[in-house]
Order: sequence, then C-alpha cells, then structure tokens
Amino acid sequence: MNTNKYFRACLLLCALAVTLQIGHYLSSTSSAASKGNSEQTPKERDGQHDFDFNFATWKTHVSRLVHPLTGSKEWIEYDGTSVVSKVWNGKASLFELNVSGPGGHIEGVGLRLFNPETHQWSLNWANSSDGILNKPMIGEFKDGRGEFFDQEEFNGRMILARNGFSEITPNSSRFEQAFSDDGGKTWETNWVMIFMRQEPSEEKIAASKIKPQPTSSEPDHAQHDFDFHIGAWKTHLKRRLHPLTGSNTWVEYEGTTVVRKVWGGRANLVELKADGPPGHFEGLNLRLYNPRSHQWSLNFANANDGILTQPTIGEFKNGRGEFFDRETLNGRASFVRFVISDITPTSCRFEQSFSDDGGKTWEVNWIAVDTRVKN
Repeated sequence: MNTNKYFRACLLLCALAVTLQIGHYLSSTSSAASKGNSEQTPKERDGQHDFDFNFATWKTHVSRLVHPLTGSKEWIEYDGTSVVSKVWNGKASLFELNVSGPGGHIEGVGLRLFNPETHQWSLNWANSSDGILNKPMIGEFKDGRGEFFDQEEFNGRMILARNGFSEITPNSSRFEQAFSDDGGKTWETNWVMIFMRQEPSEEKIAASKIKPQPTSSEPDHAQHDFDFHIGAWKTHLKRRLHPLTGSNTWVEYEGTTVVRKVWGGRANLVELKADGPPGHFEGLNLRLYNPRSHQWSLNFANANDGILTQPTIGEFKNGRGEFFDRETLNGRASFVRFVISDITPTSCRFEQSFSDDGGKTWEVNWIAVDTRVKN
C-alpha cells in the first residue's frame, strides 16, 4: 500500500528517520571539517523554491490549438486571470485559472508539489468540468527554464507530453504545453499561456468581471458538501502504529488545519500541520467535486515526499461522508474507508479504516477531531 495516504503513519516514522540521518550526516561532515579537510563537493541544487516567482495574481492570455496532432492550425484565444498561492511555505503551490473566450469558459486548478528526495516537481491539473486530476507531469528547473514530462493516451494513441515555463521575469512569464507522437523527435505546441502581473487595484476590477458558471434548473447541493469545513481548526489526531497486525498501540498528535475554498466551494484545499512523539509533519488534501458523478475525490499528499496518492472517492448522505479506495498494504490488497461524521458548526470528526476481508470487517487506524478556531 502507498502509506502516504492521508498523511499516513509510516511517513511520520520516515520523517523521523530522515531527521536522524541528517543529524548523522551533519555530525560526520563536522568531524571531517575538524580534521582540516579543505575539499568541498558541489552542493546539489535544492529547487524547492523554484515556483516562488509565480506567487501572485496574473492577467492571463491563453491560446489553445483546437485539434492537436491532426495537422490543424486552428487556435482559440481566452483571457482572464490566474492566482498562484503558497503552500508548505513554497514547497507546494496552488494555481487557479479562470479564463473565457470564443471556446467557452475554462476553470481549472493545478497543484504543484516538490519532492525533496528527487529534487523534482509534480504538476497535477484538474478541470472543474469533471473534477478529475490528470496524471502528474514530472520535472525540474534548469538555467531558468522548467520542463516537465509525462506519457499519456490521446485520441487512442500513447504520446509524450511536455510542459514548459520560460521567459520568467518579475512581472511576466510564459507557459507552453506540447505533444509528441514520435517519441520526442518532434513536438507540436497546443497550449500557450502568457502571464502579466496584476496590481492590487487591477485584481479588484478583474474579480468583479468574473461571470458565475451557469447552473441547471435543479441546484446541485452536493457541490457544497464541504462548505462546513472552510476555515481554521485545532486538530487532535490519533493513529494506530501497526494497522492490520492485531496491535492496539496508538500515538497522538496536536496540530492545526486550514481549509480554503477553490472554484467557489466545488473544490477546496486542506492544509494540516501536527506534532507528536514521532515528530512534525505537514500534509494536504485537495478535494475535487465531479459534477457528472456527483461524487468527491480526496487527494492526499505530505511534504515528506510531495507525491499525491490515488484518490479516495465517495459522497455525503444524511450528513455523513464515506469515501473508498483499494490499495496494497503489507503485500495484500486492502480496502480503505474514510468517514466524515459528527459535523457541527464548531467541530467534526474524520476516521480512516482498513479492511483485508473485502469490507466484512473494518479496523480504524486514524482518527482526527477538528474544533473550529474562534475569530
């Protein structure tokens, strides 16, 4: 199983192990220095602040190739705004795009996550039309240019995809997406975004011009199921150290949770910080609503490796949310259930369970209780 799920247990142990390793490394290097070793090795580039240039509100012009990889030269233009905000003090960021043009309205969100082990970034994109995260683009910045790659299916064929950031200045930058169906020998650009920094006064004017999305005659109340959780919270956590082993050893943490709206409530970002006996950890949860299935996907990551887990998917019924996934734990296929309950204006409860018998029985391994912070 990918034990990163919802800031899971093993990551905390890993974080502690990393801390011990760093301490050992510093001790070793200090000892070497005391012996008069004057040789210095080149410091590996960290990269965790590569997207700092992007934190702002931007006037955004989008050009989109209507029919990629067909020989077509038909492009459509869009204009609007994008907002990039800091997460994990810059080791992650949230990109919110809102543009309109002859081709309609595009509203999307990009979650960028830094992996401190590989020194690379993953770019994770979702459109509000379906609330589904695409496969991540993985890459890094070199010499002021960022390049990120992926292999995906397009029109029934496997292709290579590339994202690029270039022409970066304090007040502007350029983004391009390109596809290749010949193994990277040639690339066809199909999406271009030009960003120009907005002044605060321009931001207010732009916000007033954003048109709300059209709604059907029957309101979709489910898209606001998580409105209760927007705000700041005190968080008390308990986790079982060794799930599905018969162990009943638990550890506890205290922390804070901050939840902010995305897409007017049809998505939201959860940021959790907590401390306990195994140490400190930071995690996030990007929740996305799918207006077609009327379900939510919960997408978890932690700052220890910056990798999004596969989504846990479900919905609310009668004031209780249940979300499910299947993963591998200790080499065995297991079900994962995430439950949200006991919801009041000032508190709520989150509970994660595993089942290795097809859902006949469930063992709780994670409990979080949030209490709203008074303004």
